[in-house]
Formats: sequence, structure tokens, C-alpha cells
Amino acid sequence: MLQSLAGSSCVRLVEQHRSAWCFALLVLGYLLYLVFGAVVFSSVELPYEDLLRQELGKLKQRFLEEHACLSEQQLEQFLMRVLEASNYGVSVLSNASGNWNWDFTSSLFFASTVLSTTGYGHTVPLSDGGKAFCIIYSVIGIPFTLLFLTAVVQRIIVYVTRRPVLYFHIRWGFSKQVVAIIHAMVLGFITVSCFFLIPAAIFSVLEDDWNFLESFYFCFISLSTIGLGDYVPGEGYNQKFRELYKIGITCYLLMGLIAMLVVLETFCELHELKKFRKLFYVKKDKEEDQVHIMEHDQLSFSSISDQAASMKDDQKANEPFVNSQSPTSNDSSLNN
Repeated sequence: MLQSLAGSSCVRLVEQHRSAWCFALLVLGYLLYLVFGAVVFSSVELPYEDLLRQELGKLKQRFLEEHACLSEQQLEQFLMRVLEASNYGVSVLSNASGNWNWDFTSSLFFASTVLSTTGYGHTVPLSDGGKAFCIIYSVIGIPFTLLFLTAVVQRIIVYVTRRPVLYFHIRWGFSKQVVAIIHAMVLGFITVSCFFLIPAAIFSVLEDDWNFLESFYFCFISLSTIGLGDYVPGEGYNQKFRELYKIGITCYLLMGLIAMLVVLETFCELHELKKFRKLFYVKKDKEEDQVHIMEHDQLSFSSISDQAASMKDDQKANEPFVNSQSPTSNDSSLNN
């Protein structure tokens, strides 16, 4: 008897605080996913980092042995300056001296990466004025970009998602949920093909040092706005039509970002995902809802009463003119 009462009380407690328990599981799952990613990245990348460090150490030691007139301190000072310039997108290599980072097309590409929060990091402002302007430009431009993307996606999703789903639901009588799931899968496949697979094949041809996996990696990192900056197109030696290439990449990033948002919004409108998201949301109390409804009713009633009072005042204001004109009209009719 006591066990059944305890079990029922535990069930009631879980049901009453179901949203809080789901949110706690969500936080725990997210932390475990972070730890899982750290473990995998560390186990995969740490051996390669160790090999690279050993290779650079041997190369440095060999260089000092071949150039005995150069001290290790002088070499390190030179390398530190070169690496510092490389962090700002400036290279001392002869094959990269002809590529300017701040011509118009490169600046346009940089502005698009800033506003889309991709931020590859291969080119950064050098001057204090440029850094200050980048802050002001981003503070205004990033919300402006979000507003622009939201407006564009809302208009596109009507013709791409809602109307096709509604057409198949009404015209052919299919279940709306099934049609929405199939439509989301087809739209996702088309987006992956047009903005990941095909561009990756094109980049693997245009970029000499990129294979298909690296090109696909760049497309995903860019359109997901991660922007690590380890792969940036149009930075190769003697890149043909570099200005036009940069403008094309800028258009590709904007169009791809819009396509990604359309697909995400399409999946978010699925009934199953809506139910799943509600598990982690805070539910409003019924009393709060009733208070909001009562406040809304009071506001609407007060607005209606104010409108009625204003109409009565207008009628009273118009009555003297009507009364003053009626006797004269009656006298004229009697004289006639």
C-alpha cells in the first residue's frame, strides 16, 4: 500500500514538473555532447599535431645547422614577425605578393563574412580606425542582416513550403503531416545537392590544392556560419578572374545562407518537431493566461466605451446645428 502511494506520488511529481525534468536532461545531454566532441577531436587531432611539431623542430634545427651565421634568437624573431603578419592576412611569400586583401572585391567578401557572422579570420583590420569601424558596422549590420534574412525567408517559405504542402493536402487528400515530412526531405535533398555537392565539385576544380572532401568541408563550414578560416577560396597563386571569383563566392554565401534558413524553417514547422520542442519549454500557468485574457477584455471594453462616448459627443456637437436650421426651414415653408 505504501509502495503504491509512493509510486503514485512520484509519478504526480514528475508529471507536474515534466518541463523542468526535460530541460535538465537537455542540459545534461548538451554537456555530454560537448565532452564527447572534445574527446573525439583530441584523440583524432593530437597525434597529427605531435607529428607536425616534431617535423617543424627538425626543420628548424636543420636550417640553423646549414646557416651557422644566424642565431636561433634572430630566427625566432623573424618567424614571430612573419606569423604575426600572416594572422593579418599578409604573406611574405613571393607567390602571394600580388594578392591584395583590401581591394574592393576582397573588402566586399570580408563585409559579407562579417554581416553573416561567418568570419573566416584570414583577413582582419590592421588599423585602429578599421577595428573601430568594424565594431560599429557589425553592431548595425548584424541585426540588419537578421531582419533582411527573416523577411526574405518568410516570403520564400510561402511559395516553397506552405503552398505546395497545402496543395497536395487539398488536391489529392493526403495527410498534411505526411506531405510535410516528405516535402521537407525532398527540399533538404535539393538544397544539399545545389549548395553542397555541386559547389564542392566546382571548388575542387577551381582550387588547385582542394579535393572534393575539402571543398565540401568548406561549403558546410561556410553555410553553417562556423567559418574556421582554414580554407578560403580565391587566395591561390595566380588565381584567374580573382575579382569576379570573389563576387561569385559572396553571392553563393548569401544565397546558400538563405537556402539553409528556408530548410531549417521548413523542418521546424513539422508537427513532430513542434511537439518535441514543447517538451523543453516553460508552460504558462492557467491563472496567468486568465489574467492576460481579462486584461485584454478590459482593454477592449474600455476602448469600445471610449469610442461610444466619442460618438455621443459628436452627435451632441452636431445637434445644435440641426435644431438651429430646422425652425428657419419651417418658417420659410409656412410663409410660402
